[in-house]
Amino acid sequence: QVQLIESGGGLVQAGGSLRLSCAASGRTFSIFSMGWFRQAPGKEREFVADIVWSGGRTSYADSAKGRFTISRDDAKNTVYLQMNSLKPEDTAVFYCAARYGPVAAATTLYNSWGQGTQVTVSS
Repeated sequence: QVQLIESGGGLVQAGGSLRLSCAASGRTFSIFSMGWFRQAPGKEREFVADIVWSGGRTSYADSAKGRFTISRDDAKNTVYLQMNSLKPEDTAVFYCAARYGPVAAATTLYNSWGQGTQVTVSS
């Protein structure tokens, strides 16, 4: 099992920045990738960004490109999401997720999720 704990959410004004952190524990050696998703009120959960643990290849949703940066710290088993130029429409609960296990590289399904952290952007 892999456990994930997010931190760093909060209230920020439009145009401001926040950095989210997600610390992984447990079978971290089996992690293939980690990512961030978000869910706004009344909307479905959506992909934001992810990073492959080996090699660091990243991918982003169009809404995140140019404003958000995902990164990792191997020594701390932690992934970060630096969010700049935040907009009110970025308001959501942000979830960290991981793909781990022997078949993680062959699937797009994330099999470990954090509890979520609230990000609120005021206009």
